[in-house]
Amino acid sequence: MTTTTALLSCAGRPVGRYTYLPAADGRPYLHPVTTLAGTPVTEERPADHVHHLGTSVAVPDVAGHNFWGGRTFVRDQGPTVLDNHGVQRHLGWKLRDPDGFVEELSWEAGDTELLREHRTVAAAELSPAAWALDFSFSLTNRGTSDLSIGSPATNGRPGAGYGGFFWRAPKEASAPAVFSGSADGEEAVHGKAADWVAMSGDGWTLVFAGATEETRRDPWFVRTTEYPGVGSSLAADRRLPVPAGATIVRRVVTVIADGRLGRDEAAAYVRRAVTA
Repeated sequence: MTTTTALLSCAGRPVGRYTYLPAADGRPYLHPVTTLAGTPVTEERPADHVHHLGTSVAVPDVAGHNFWGGRTFVRDQGPTVLDNHGVQRHLGWKLRDPDGFVEELSWEAGDTELLREHRTVAAAELSPAAWALDFSFSLTNRGTSDLSIGSPATNGRPGAGYGGFFWRAPKEASAPAVFSGSADGEEAVHGKAADWVAMSGDGWTLVFAGATEETRRDPWFVRTTEYPGVGSSLAADRRLPVPAGATIVRRVVTVIADGRLGRDEAAAYVRRAVTA
């Protein structure tokens, strides 16, 4: 089966490409994503982490199955190659327009559906120099048994609470700057809950904002030195239960701006972009 993609447009110009069928490396993803001026702000299969795929929903532990890619962190053993990788399978579109879509996906391990996802993605212009990517997903356990979502942190690796919405940014000669409304730097921002977190590189800025109360309670996973990436953590320090019949919902709105924004500019864009 050949790779199938859909273009995402904003203000009459392409700003993203969505690969949805087949789910490369197990999941659909957006890459490249660009600013309105055309600067790329995502990276796909970088040499340092070949399973990083632009913008996606990636979870390393769903009932013991890996929907992140790469090795699985095993308690008292470390990163281990396991035959436990799941697939986020595209089921179809509920809506598909140039500036967004609504998609149904099945999170499957072998012949078993663990979760059913309803995903909504929309692009909106904020100014001649910035646009917003509104990305929401709901995960429903349609089975008869309870399950839970974990991370390397919940499996014994401190500080590695990644899993959920994740954005891999381009690796440049210098590490990007990162800041929130009240803190600066990777160490100060990583692992903390904040209304928004900004990452600024060579001619671009990304501002990630939780757009629901539940999303704002999730800590941010932030990397700048090892590689540039930002995620909203579903299971930062404890497993997230998903009982039979239950649904979890998260929504992250990302401002994609040309140039390097300051704190006040970033906050102003967030206020304009987020309507909870």
